[in-house]
Amino acid sequence: MDMEVTAWHSLHSAMNAQQDRRPFSRKALRRIMLFARPHRQRIYRFLLLSVLTALLAVATPVLAGKVVDAIVNGEETGTVTRLALLIALIAVVEAGLGLLTRWLSSTLGEGLILDLRTAVFDHVQKMPVAFFTRTRTGALVSRLNNDVIGAQRAFSNTLSGVVSNLVTLLLTLAVMLTISWQITLLSLVLLPVFVVPARRMGARMAGLQREAADHNAAMGTQMTERFSAPGATLVKLFGRPLDESAEFAARADRVRDIGIRTAMVQSAFITALTLVSALALALVYGLGGFYALRGSLEPGAVVALALLLTRLYAPLTALAGARVEVMSALVSFERVFEILDLKPLIEQKPDARPVPEGPVSVEFDRVSFGYPSAEKVSLASLEEVATLDDRGGTPVLHEVSFRAEPGQMIALVGSSGAGKSTIAQLLPRLYDADAGSVRLNGVDVRDLSADSIRDTLGMVTQDGHLFHESVRANLLIARPDASEDDIWDALRRSRLDGLIASLPDGLDTVVGERGYRLSGGERQRLTIARLLLARQRVVILDEATAHLDSTSEAAVQEALAEALTGRTALVIAHRLSTVRAADRILVVEAGRVVENGTHAELLAAGGRYEELYRTQFERPSSDGERPVQPVR
Repeated sequence: MDMEVTAWHSLHSAMNAQQDRRPFSRKALRRIMLFARPHRQRIYRFLLLSVLTALLAVATPVLAGKVVDAIVNGEETGTVTRLALLIALIAVVEAGLGLLTRWLSSTLGEGLILDLRTAVFDHVQKMPVAFFTRTRTGALVSRLNNDVIGAQRAFSNTLSGVVSNLVTLLLTLAVMLTISWQITLLSLVLLPVFVVPARRMGARMAGLQREAADHNAAMGTQMTERFSAPGATLVKLFGRPLDESAEFAARADRVRDIGIRTAMVQSAFITALTLVSALALALVYGLGGFYALRGSLEPGAVVALALLLTRLYAPLTALAGARVEVMSALVSFERVFEILDLKPLIEQKPDARPVPEGPVSVEFDRVSFGYPSAEKVSLASLEEVATLDDRGGTPVLHEVSFRAEPGQMIALVGSSGAGKSTIAQLLPRLYDADAGSVRLNGVDVRDLSADSIRDTLGMVTQDGHLFHESVRANLLIARPDASEDDIWDALRRSRLDGLIASLPDGLDTVVGERGYRLSGGERQRLTIARLLLARQRVVILDEATAHLDSTSEAAVQEALAEALTGRTALVIAHRLSTVRAADRILVVEAGRVVENGTHAELLAAGGRYEELYRTQFERPSSDGERPVQPVR
């Protein structure tokens, strides 16, 4: 390790020193130990190898000094040869230990990353939908990447660094003091000249890096939003490409300027510290040479002191910043633990049971619900706001009651924002009711297992979300063990088999981000095919045909009529023509069921349903003169 590498290490430690300084948290340390426990044997071996490597690092300069003494004293050639071979052997062993240490460091660090990422990912999957509606996806992904890696450094870098540097420092000081305490103490006088600039330059470098990170993050956000299919479409329709380009170029230009300044600061810093190290070596050679000429110090001792000096400054500066590195690792751990400490609002009971076999009834019994406030489901750091919005809990559903017998179709209609989709979300436990009970076959959904609810209930939403995967992969999400014939049967019943068969890659065609390589109608029919493939006993259709043209809608309605035979269905629709055949129609307004009956009964009652129906169907004809009368 030469003095330039030492200077770089010093600069890195000083930059870290500008990060968040929090007090040690015993609770956090205990939790870290829990994560480290499965790796403790590997940690012990890792620390042992770090100590051995430090011992060998000090041995080489001492042996080099003995070689010089042997040459000066005119000893036998064999002595010099043996010392040289010993130095070579130490170098080989040191290289082997370095590789082994690196392997242990990698397996330890990557193993910890695997444990942390898996724990966070599994926990995030348990969070309610409200968590994802508030959280910025990029901020959440950052916890799984940057913070997890920062936490991993506590074991792979900081832990070994503290141990090896401490051993190296103590041994180096001991040997140097044994050789010449005067020269050793004078060498240490230059230490502040070495460390203080590192701290000052480190603060400046940290500021530049933070500014560059902010600009890079802004560029990343702009690219992510503009390069997605809907974002690119929006820019082409309403955006200003030249302004977008200018804004991006301005940020990129700022990053370039910061890069140039950073390079110059680094260069000046390294040059200055290299100069300081040269002065320290000059002091050793000058004072050591003086003592050697006077006969009070062996020439080999001067060489050993010079070599040991290069191994003294790096551990000193590293240990000076060790506390800060530990704190930085703790901050990363605590940011990961922040996620793990968010308690899911929807939890499965230990004695949860499956949905009873057979056709399934659905019942809402005086159900009231209000969306939870942000503090219950989110973190300010994930939303990238100073404080969380404390609004929430205002009831949006008020004592909603109805029952769907096995095999019945219940339709929910009403104004936008009336609470129809909210009712649908309570059934699969995307949220839990605040009061009342939601039941499947007479059992409260809070007493049922999550797997059983998923196997029993299927849902098609109006956005028809698909993953950036193949047609086959998007369908098999619903039923991984489905055969090829099952897949094609679902596609046929959703009137999509002809299209998929005509694609060059057939079922292996990648549908693109959110399915944007398909038209809106094709995308929605593919989600309906996924529902048909799952063969669940209860089906929720939340505006499932909203994006279909008249021809596609008619075809899918036929397929759904076939697929829903014998199944309980909850259908949300704005197009009242699609729900006229429902067994019961519920009119929902302001979170309440205000009307309940069949299509004919509700029209005859002349209430809100009749008003909605007349509004949709008594529209002006193309000549604007005569209204089109509704079909009753």
